[in-house]
Amino acid sequence: MSYIQIADPSQVIDTDVSFLSGGQPLMGRLYRPSQRVRAVAVLNAATAVRQRFYRPFAQWLATQGVACLTYDYRDFGASQRGPMRDAGATMLDWGIHDAQAARDLAKAEFPDAPLWLIGHSLGGLLTSFQRDLGQIDRVIAVASGFVHVSEHPWPYQALARFFWHVGGPIGAKVAGYLPGKLMRFGPDLPADVYWQWRALCTKREFAATPEWRDLPPEDLTGLRAPMRLVAVADDVMVPPRAVWRLMERHLEAPMAQKVLKPEDYGLGAIGHIGVFDPANSACWGDIVG
Repeated sequence: MSYIQIADPSQVIDTDVSFLSGGQPLMGRLYRPSQRVRAVAVLNAATAVRQRFYRPFAQWLATQGVACLTYDYRDFGASQRGPMRDAGATMLDWGIHDAQAARDLAKAEFPDAPLWLIGHSLGGLLTSFQRDLGQIDRVIAVASGFVHVSEHPWPYQALARFFWHVGGPIGAKVAGYLPGKLMRFGPDLPADVYWQWRALCTKREFAATPEWRDLPPEDLTGLRAPMRLVAVADDVMVPPRAVWRLMERHLEAPMAQKVLKPEDYGLGAIGHIGVFDPANSACWGDIVG
């Protein structure tokens, strides 16, 4: 098994940044190469994953000459400003508006550098609903795809069905937010993030549901930059066939596909979240390609 190590931390200059998305303050961190910047990447996180989880990957990316912006979505992680039950954030806010604001910041910071978008799960899912897609020079979507609950393999599907139809709805209605910590699911989430997430994963046409009534028009042809779809062979949350489905949302983008198989890197498992875990850094080179 091989690991990617950052040989010299002085190669990376990282600073805290703050910016606004629809008037909401977001907290992020910008990782810059100490030498020439050949590109700048915005790393959009998966649902319920804090930006700090991506720090090792962002540092590694900077050693490759690619500046990287990580951030927490509104009302979550370092961007949370009050009690979770008072949070008004939606998944639409996270995947469209906050991602757009982060992209605008990266472009302003490095106006002459090619702009990359790296989206993990939710982070790459709703790009076709953003504006100014022509500004993007490259997209890397990792474990990102539209998946219905019936498409998960068993026994994980049983857990997912419980989360969407029993435990999650009860917890969100009683607490006024998704009590992820209490449910041993992970971090707490704003209620409307959970309800939109639920509709996304339990309805075939999520865009037609009441939960997603504020969805902006979709641009299926705006992205013309190369798009790399990276699936994980042992991902039970978003299996490879769901990742490939993302091609239907970007009809003019040249596509490349890659499946990360644990055995190819001497790993026992990678998984949906673990793809960005430093323990699995042996596969990072194939994420970027």
